[in-house]
Amino acid sequence: MFSDPILQKLVKKYPKPRFTDRSEFLFEDLIESIISQQLSVKASDTIFKRFKALFITKTFPKPQDILEKSDEELRSAGISFQKISYLKSVANAFISDLIDIKKIKTMTDQEVIDSLTQIKGVGKWTAEMILIFTLNRPDVFSIGDLGLKNAITKLYGITDKTEMIKLSENWKPYRSTASWYLWRSLENN
Repeated sequence: MFSDPILQKLVKKYPKPRFTDRSEFLFEDLIESIISQQLSVKASDTIFKRFKALFITKTFPKPQDILEKSDEELRSAGISFQKISYLKSVANAFISDLIDIKKIKTMTDQEVIDSLTQIKGVGKWTAEMILIFTLNRPDVFSIGDLGLKNAITKLYGITDKTEMIKLSENWKPYRSTASWYLWRSLENN
């Protein structure tokens, strides 16, 4: 898959990634990504569980369910007021059909990024992670991801952003998989 000898070593060291199409969970994944922004995994998991517990449903809350909660109720789960406004922006985007999963699935990667980043609180990095882990897009490289930058610096000795992007061109059309292996290379360090 990769002619790059460094990536070849990583492919041998780690199991193959299992990417799946989770597009039906786009709303949930966006909500979870906003809740987890700038938090440790542990804190994020705790707050996300509290958030889900606010709703009397066995399934993930619908956009309307979130909009019907007061800011104070959402705040009780440990979510900041700024993130509450972002959660409500995501809910409104789905209710207003600004975001339509069927349309999203047919869009190019850049069109998806452009569409998702119209939502207050959703930046380019979040949209790129959605492309990889929710929409199962095979050729995404997020130069804004600190983990990828750290892995490339560690493994290739490259610190310049332009050089990193140039390096990633060698991994086309499988940059999502290359990214996954680069992230794995940082484990236990």
